Amino acid sequence: MEKQQLKEREEKIIQLAVAFCNEHLDEECAELCTKLVQKLGRKRSKPLQSGRLEIWAAAAVYTICSINFMFSKSSRLSTTSNEISDYFGTKPSTLAQKSRTIKDLLKISNFFDREFSLKEVAERNPFNMLRMMGGFFFFDKD
Repeated sequence: MEKQQLKEREEKIIQLAVAFCNEHLDEECAELCTKLVQKLGRKRSKPLQSGRLEIWAAAAVYTICSINFMFSKSSRLSTTSNEISDYFGTKPSTLAQKSRTIKDLLKISNFFDREFSLKEVAERNPFNMLRMMGGFFFFDKD
């Protein structure tokens, strides 16, 4: 697949993911999904060159939602994997598998990722208070 075709696929995936975010989440989520897909597009392995666009878009949304705890009903931005899969016409199990692929490719943690976290999630993360001194970790409350 030539570079231009790959870039067009990337743009279509972004449009799909952003449309979901605009309808169900917010602008910050749309920006994070865009950033995630663009980073996937820069990978040498070219993961976006194959597979359904809807699955890639849904998996991008799913990944952002999962690392930002949006599957919790107590989250300000709450959604479900079924809501995402229904919107994109995919299966929740497919999304979970593709999200695992994305996390592996981009080395995203299941618990926290500075690059793809909502500001409010990043600010409340207890790992932000961890400091290292003399080879030991301690909590710094300031």
